[in-house]
Amino acid sequence: MEPTEIRKMQFTDEEYAAYVRLTSMSDNAEDDRRRADCLGLGGRGNMVAPGAILRIPPEQVGSDIFFGLYVYANGNVTVEDHVLIGPHCSIAAGNHKFDPATGYFSARTEKDYDNSIVIGYGSWLASNVTVTAGVKIGRANLICAGAVVTHSTPDYAIMAGIPAKQVGRIDPETGEYIWFSAKSEGEGSGT
Repeated sequence: MEPTEIRKMQFTDEEYAAYVRLTSMSDNAEDDRRRADCLGLGGRGNMVAPGAILRIPPEQVGSDIFFGLYVYANGNVTVEDHVLIGPHCSIAAGNHKFDPATGYFSARTEKDYDNSIVIGYGSWLASNVTVTAGVKIGRANLICAGAVVTHSTPDYAIMAGIPAKQVGRIDPETGEYIWFSAKSEGEGSGT
């Protein structure tokens, strides 16, 4: 259905109430799968929690992905298989450029550089993570709650903070979390 068709739709009070319940109040696996189906992401084990806004091409979304409550994903974003995206995450592939001639930022995304985002296979973005334009999250990353990721990350990294820095790594053989101490080698990497 085209966006112009959606704007012209009229709902009865009962239909609108059902819509609100489905999009706002039903946080269960069955409805999460139905939302994925409605967004063209179904049939691949994907789930979309209530309130998520996904303005990304369905062909750039892999399989067995969970989009948490109120996730916002917009633009040229690729989400690889087996990714968990926690509630209130923001993943926006785009940027605006300040124009000194006008004194304000452009209204449209600038195409001056590769501002696409990739969320690597098997990664977990915990609650309230922000991923900025141009970032490539490595394979099996743990991005800790509240982190703001402004640079690409290596595989098996544990990232935290604002801006996010590598605070540990995951051993791909054992699954063990290896936390960096203040003097550990690799601390603060992740660019």
